[in-house]
Amino acid sequence: QTQLVESGGGSVQAGGSLRLSCAASGYTHSTYFMGWFRQAPGKEREGVAAISISHGNTYYAASVKGRFTLSHDNAKNTLYLQMNSLKPEDTALYYCAVEEFLLGSPLAPSSYNTWGQGTQVTVSS
Repeated sequence: QTQLVESGGGSVQAGGSLRLSCAASGYTHSTYFMGWFRQAPGKEREGVAAISISHGNTYYAASVKGRFTLSHDNAKNTLYLQMNSLKPEDTALYYCAVEEFLLGSPLAPSSYNTWGQGTQVTVSS
């Protein structure tokens, strides 16, 4: 059974950086997508960044492009999200997700069926 465990969240001031990690276990498929999503209080969950593990293609939301960088360590089966120049509007619960057969957009939460428990990111002004 696939498990995703996120870590690396915390509280930082605006302009600071954080690196989120998502360790995947029990996932045996060779082709799949992984992504980071976030949900702020009172808002819908939104896609932040995603990657096609087999092809290496990456996708970023416009709001984070140029500030966030996605990477994947195949040996550790871990997905990372390096977040720089953080803004108060980046405050949210960040989730990792994985999907073998993506039927929709890589940044659409509805495209994914397996999720982690989330890690909180709080950016103060």
